Amino acid sequence: MNYQQILYEIDGPVATVTLNRPTRMNALTKVMEAELRSAIEAAGQDSSVRAIVLVGAGKAFCAGMDMDELEVLPPEDIRAEKWMRPYDMNRRADYQTRYSYFPAAPKPIISAVNGAAAGLGLILALYSDFRIASETAVFATAFAKRGLIAEHGIAWILPRLVGHAAAMDLLMTSRQVTAQEALSIGLVSRLVPPDELLSAARALAQGLASEVSPRSVKVMKRQFWEAPYQTLGEAIELANTEMVASLQSEDFKEGVRHFIEKRPAQFTGK
Repeated sequence: MNYQQILYEIDGPVATVTLNRPTRMNALTKVMEAELRSAIEAAGQDSSVRAIVLVGAGKAFCAGMDMDELEVLPPEDIRAEKWMRPYDMNRRADYQTRYSYFPAAPKPIISAVNGAAAGLGLILALYSDFRIASETAVFATAFAKRGLIAEHGIAWILPRLVGHAAAMDLLMTSRQVTAQEALSIGLVSRLVPPDELLSAARALAQGLASEVSPRSVKVMKRQFWEAPYQTLGEAIELANTEMVASLQSEDFKEGVRHFIEKRPAQFTGK
């Protein structure tokens, strides 16, 4: 597919998706939004891809929705059917909405936050499986300063990452959060110098692709994102079912063999 506002690159087992409107701080448009979803779906379906890196071109990750599109009145109904995909029985309904589809992707998604991540840009990072950031990155929910509300499930996901008090602070004040504070409250897991961010994200993706079982990663991701809807007993029941299947997998056999033979693993995902 020829993309207009994103870049899509595959390097071995790693797909890199770049939000590519640097002169607008990669602010989302309807075109970029549709292209991003298409790229994530394509990477998820590509058997050669084992991990996905999301980054912004230039000095920002994503500054939120483009203000020019927000000025259009009357505003578009975000509940419109055109923003929904055909229902997939293999995915939770919760992870099939306009912005919450990252958890349904069968590959791990790494957001490399290279600059400002605000509003919808922050939401994209929150729905990712990993968040690493440049030491100069800044974060903001932004919604209250625009007369908006806690959009697209952020009131659900943000407290699960940073706790109730910090989430309430970030949502209601809309203040900017430095990379150092983001690390301290658990909003990101790692900080790196700006010129090392993309290589660090790709190194993480390469490690996920080659050093651990892609089958294990896929199942663990599903367990992780299912857990908020489960009781402990239900989570254990799912784990037990998946454990039996994993013990019968080729990746389990390879996991034992490469350890005994003291050689790099050659996982197939089967």
